Amino acid sequence: MHALAYLEVDYPGAVKDGKVLDQGEYEEQLEFASGVRTMITGLPARPERAALEATAAGLVGAIKDKRLGEEVAAIASDLRRRIIDIYEVRVTPRQVPDLRPAATDYTTHCAVCHGATGRGDGPAAKGLTPPPADLTDAARMGQHSVFGLYNTITLGIKGTAMTGFAPLSESQRWALAFYVSTLASGGETRDRGAALWKGGVGKTELPDLRALVMATPRDVAARAGGDGAAVLAYLRSEPSALAAGRESPIDFSARLLGESLDAYRRGDAAQAHQLAVTSYLEGFELVEAPLDAVDRGLRTRVEAAMLRYRTLIQSRAPKETVEAEARAIQSLLDTARRRLDAARLSPVTTFTSALVILLREGLEAILVLAALIAMLIKSGRREALRHVHAGWILALGLGGLTWLAASYVVTVSGASREVTEGVTALVAAAMLLYVGFWMHRHAHAARWKAYLETRVQSALSGRTLWALAAVSFVAVYREAFETVLFYQALWIEAGPEGRVAVGGGFVAAMVGLVLLAWLMLKLGLRLPVGWFFGLGSALMAVLAVVLAGKGIAALQHAGKLPVGPLDLPAVPSLGVYPTWQGVVTQLALVLLIFAAFTYSRRRAKHVA
Repeated sequence: MHALAYLEVDYPGAVKDGKVLDQGEYEEQLEFASGVRTMITGLPARPERAALEATAAGLVGAIKDKRLGEEVAAIASDLRRRIIDIYEVRVTPRQVPDLRPAATDYTTHCAVCHGATGRGDGPAAKGLTPPPADLTDAARMGQHSVFGLYNTITLGIKGTAMTGFAPLSESQRWALAFYVSTLASGGETRDRGAALWKGGVGKTELPDLRALVMATPRDVAARAGGDGAAVLAYLRSEPSALAAGRESPIDFSARLLGESLDAYRRGDAAQAHQLAVTSYLEGFELVEAPLDAVDRGLRTRVEAAMLRYRTLIQSRAPKETVEAEARAIQSLLDTARRRLDAARLSPVTTFTSALVILLREGLEAILVLAALIAMLIKSGRREALRHVHAGWILALGLGGLTWLAASYVVTVSGASREVTEGVTALVAAAMLLYVGFWMHRHAHAARWKAYLETRVQSALSGRTLWALAAVSFVAVYREAFETVLFYQALWIEAGPEGRVAVGGGFVAAMVGLVLLAWLMLKLGLRLPVGWFFGLGSALMAVLAVVLAGKGIAALQHAGKLPVGPLDLPAVPSLGVYPTWQGVVTQLALVLLIFAAFTYSRRRAKHVA
């Protein structure tokens, strides 16, 4: 990508009207393009790689044919964009850069060649061939994105005195790239951009950090004129302003849905599907809890419509059908936006959203933990409770680390969130089946007190205890992982004025879950041993079926499993979603559970 960005900027200066202006520069461009083609063949195998190789070969051919600079730059730009999309390359800093230390880093590492103000007149510049770039040259810097500058600072430029500064931390290099990008714009331009941004200009062109670091002043000016370029100059100097003017999740979802439809019209179904998945996971899913508090039926209709849209894309449906579904979704999103905007005036919605998130995510974990704790107490193995407690405490600690990482270290994408949730749900389902079968085997033996006092004690072997700890961990971490990410989104969305309501909803939900766990534990301990083990095994089996359905659905949302729609209503509380993959998985588990429980019952009668 660094080589492609270099081609975009420098090739137009090497060739004009089919004639080579600088033979050395031209040969260097040809070398870069050939290197790009070689590097692409070494990328991990993907179905789309062959098309990338063909485009790279076309890029080499265009340079050999001395095509127009704009044409070659367009090919290089398109190839770079496709590589980023296909290989899901992270092109943004992990957090919004702080530019305050960047001026010092520039003086320390860059000014010796580029000069104190960036004009390329530093004390070490004399005699360098080629000379250091003039970072204040608006025409040349207008071709550079912040991402391109970051790559140059990281890797350097072969054949020049510009070396890479990989020893600097990643955050330092990003801050330095932003700082360098501001040297070609004056203070008046940035001040005008600030006023325009506050007035709503540029919100569509530069909605997020990714758009900001990938934009070049030349491209923004071509699309949005001088005002757009001024806004870009301002945001480069104050990237933190994006947080105040960020795109809402629903607006983000609607925008990517439009891009998905455009990609489908171009015949790029793979890109259209990926954009549709991102539209749901990174957009609409983040407002599901607030929308549930306002209009649960509307949330269900939007979710179902977005699933149908992705299915139509995968099945290569006629464009007219896909367009009609996209229009229907846009209409539903408009309705959801209006409902949420109206409700946002009151802290009740924020409080209810925070309450619903934790209650919804924590209920399954509480059911599992209460059943495990009651089982150990019933079995007379209180000393084994430490395994269960260790599991859920570790899960909560890891959930806290997930929140810290998602806030300050890495960006946890919606797809990553869904994949993690899906995999942990399936693992939890398998573990619950194991524990459920164990409880069912001993439900019949519990008729005899002597048997319970001897065999059940010994049956809780080390392997089973570690299985209980694993169930406790997976059941809680699966919910904690998703909960902290949804609370993070709600915390940002609520703003400073709504954070008391978020905290109140969280505390209320915690109190509710603790009371629910206490009631379940008390009721479970009052049941006869045989009844308790029988009901406990049934609960584990039901939860395993529910989690299996949710795990399949999560992997489908992430685009990791195909989606075969069924004409069935969705029942999320039971893990039932209208796809044959999920329904068949759940039916298979039901049959397996029925067969295993029947076999266990017959064997118990035979032994008796």
